[in-house]
Amino acid sequence: MERGDLLTQNAQIFSVQGKALNKVGKGKDTRVIVVGNPANTNAMIAQRNAPNIPAQNFAAMTRLDHNRGLAQIAKKLNCLPQDIKNFVIWGNHSATQFPDVTYATAKDKKVADQVDKKWLVDSFIPTVQKRGAEVIAARGSSSAASAGSALIDNVIDWYSGTAGEWTSVAICSNGEYDVTPGLFYSYPVIFDKQRWSIVKDLPLNSFQKERMDATHKELLQERDAVAKLLK
Repeated sequence: MERGDLLTQNAQIFSVQGKALNKVGKGKDTRVIVVGNPANTNAMIAQRNAPNIPAQNFAAMTRLDHNRGLAQIAKKLNCLPQDIKNFVIWGNHSATQFPDVTYATAKDKKVADQVDKKWLVDSFIPTVQKRGAEVIAARGSSSAASAGSALIDNVIDWYSGTAGEWTSVAICSNGEYDVTPGLFYSYPVIFDKQRWSIVKDLPLNSFQKERMDATHKELLQERDAVAKLLK
């Protein structure tokens, strides 16, 4: 389905799900990870309809995009995904997301120093952004197995922690990196003791800001399109 159709139809579903979670969930002990697309905005809708559950206990899954990015870097550098640290997905789980290698290292060497910018801009970023659509085109259905695996990764991270390492997850913004509060935006995150914290005060260059702003604007448009479902 087109993203606009998903937004219209799934928004209603996640409004109902949020109300149900609010009614039967365990409040502050409930954790919710939204996978259904458009995931960021659906997470926001569910969260707004579940006031008994803290906003920080909701997340939208960009771990799938994170895993895809790691796989592409590992293939390019002939290393293992676990050799790569400090990679991040910024923004929306959509074709505007920004897979960012600015801070990433592979075997303690900066990834950006090992690849050329043309590969990053023309190949890596669009491949990660559009990987879901490519999978659907190739097999006629979405990537259920890889999404399920990424969800398991996300649950393990949240429950057990990431030992100080970064991962990517879309969580409710409090204005970090100039993102509108209340939007669900993917950040570099560290999990510890079943809580997350955003990696803060990272320096941003003009290229990063441009990409991050584009995905931010898309999330604002999605928010406005479902405004009637937000409490």
